[in-house]
Amino acid sequence: MMAKREFGELEQHLGYRFKKSARLTEALIHRSYRYECSGVKVDNERLEFLGDAVLSLLAAACIFEGNAELTEGAMTAMRTRVISGKALALCAQDVNLGAFLRMGQGEERSGGRVRPSNLANALEAVIGAAYLDGGLKAAGKIFDRVIRPRLVTAGGDLADDNPKGALQEYAQAQWKESPVYKVVALAGPAHATEFTVSVALPNGLQATAKGRSKQAAESAAAESLMRELQNASPADRAPGSGPV
Repeated sequence: MMAKREFGELEQHLGYRFKKSARLTEALIHRSYRYECSGVKVDNERLEFLGDAVLSLLAAACIFEGNAELTEGAMTAMRTRVISGKALALCAQDVNLGAFLRMGQGEERSGGRVRPSNLANALEAVIGAAYLDGGLKAAGKIFDRVIRPRLVTAGGDLADDNPKGALQEYAQAQWKESPVYKVVALAGPAHATEFTVSVALPNGLQATAKGRSKQAAESAAAESLMRELQNASPADRAPGSGPV
């Protein structure tokens, strides 16, 4: 087994010292390492599953406490952004988490230590490990040290990672309906068509954007609408309100 305080530097970055270092060790084992090392029987995927749920709760509580004016749908959209893979990967980079991962040689040669999905998954696993080690209080210490500092930035940029997904989740939470996308214009030659797409919510709020493909235009329109929602007043965000 690894030395008990092998990850002392990482624990300092995380803001939590594990009582059982084996839990942190497991959180840092990528499945490729288990495949290549016959003596290793576990990887971090089960802890990742647990950490995802714990992180969702911590993020929800943080957003609820700090944003009294937001509706349920707006809080849901913010939580989606805050715990997205992109946001978690950035948080993991802040604590140099990739340097501590255990992974197979092939995964490492292909850039596994800096791959955003690996970093995000490992951070979720670390949160899960902390929960097992010291309960919600322990996981909360890591959340406060590593994730909360980026909360304002992440929450203020809701649509960067998956704007259509964030808008869909918002609409479902508010009205149990989906946003409506429409192609409103096509321009340019067939081999380089520019699409103009609009997206509308049941309350009449809408946005329009252009893109080199229908999908790109839809994504840009969703991002524009998510930003408009963030800047809108609570009355404008509410179900049944008209266009702004």
